[in-house]
Order: sequence, then C-alpha cells, then structure tokens
Amino acid sequence: MRNFLGDAFFGGACFVCRGKASGLLCAACRAELPLLAPELCPRCALPSPGGAHCGRCLAEPPGYDATIAALAYDFPADTLVHALKFRGELALAPLLGGLLHDRLPPDDSVDCVVPVPLSAGRLRSRGYNQALEIARHVAPAKVDIELCVRQRDGAPQMELPWAERQRNVRGAFDCRRALLGARIAVVDDVMTTGATLDEMARTLKRAGAERVVNWVVARTLPPV
Repeated sequence: MRNFLGDAFFGGACFVCRGKASGLLCAACRAELPLLAPELCPRCALPSPGGAHCGRCLAEPPGYDATIAALAYDFPADTLVHALKFRGELALAPLLGGLLHDRLPPDDSVDCVVPVPLSAGRLRSRGYNQALEIARHVAPAKVDIELCVRQRDGAPQMELPWAERQRNVRGAFDCRRALLGARIAVVDDVMTTGATLDEMARTLKRAGAERVVNWVVARTLPPV
C-alpha cells in the first residue's frame, strides 16, 4: 500500500531527491534516514550511556513514563515531517506512521492511542491534524480523537525559546473522561523540549491514567 501511494502521488519519483523510486523514497534516501542509536534514555529518548535514565529525568521526572521515537530530527526526516505538517503532503503519513510502528516493542501494550490535539482554530486553518494522520498508521484500532482536546492555543512552540515552552502549554489540554488505570500512548510528529507531551501526560494522569508513553516520529537531539 505504501509503495502504491508513492507511485500514485509522486509518479514513481523519490519525494526527497526526485530520483526513480518504487515507493515514497528511493533506496538511497531510505538508507539515509537518521535512525536513532539504541542507547537512549527510556523516558525522554535522548542519548544516554548504556540506555540508562538520564540525569535530567532522574532529577526532574516528566509527566510521561517513556518515549519511543523512530528517527532523529535531521535530514531527510526533517524534510518529510515538515512536508506533512505544513505542506499538506498527507501521502507521507503512511511512511512516517510505518516507521514509528516498526520501532514499537511488541510488549508495549496500551489501551488507547491519543494524537496530540490541535486547537479548533488551528485545525480549521490547517485542515488536518498531522499527529492524527500518523496515528492512523500506527495503531488505527486504538486511536481516540475524542478523549483529549486542546482548550486554547498559544504561540507555536517552535517560535519560542526553550525556557518558555512549558509555560506556553500549561493548562492547554482537557481530558473528557475518567481513565482509571488506563495505559495511554500519545502520538506526535516531533519531540523537541517535550513540553507539550509533558503537559499532555499530566492532563491524562489527572484523569486517572496509570501510564503515559510518547510515540513520536522524530526526536530533536542536542547539538554534538
């Protein structure tokens, strides 16, 4: 199906380099996808020696319990995510969702999958929620778009300094029903500071969720 969509929408050309491809990406560009190294903090998915919990997560535990990310937010992953998010290239959702699905451990069972919601105004403006489009190709039977809503919209997170992002999303989400003991996966396209996902997790846990994990396509890594 993914190869069929690539041929149908991009005429057999690689989305990144425009060379010949049987799917969305040619073999060379697929090989360049920045897969994350295995030694990551299991909570925030940043590099950590031996895959141990990093010092920051130990000192200031976030609201979420774990993070699974498929790629580093670097070329060509950043090109793909940006095209889906801002240019309406919805045919990329199966590719990105498939990469995330393949990264999930078989024993990471959840009761519900929640895409990070957009505010009503931003959803009208964009016409779709990229997190939902991705989630539909990760665990379609468990996606719940009614569970959590965004009550208000601040400035786009990418336009703010890191220190202001937590404050920008504080109180932004509302959970519409009790989640007594539920295990929830929250899906998003990119995790940068983790502020949005942290606020989502705290909202879900106030509603009774026992465990909240992040499933993200790409993780922004600190500069080397």
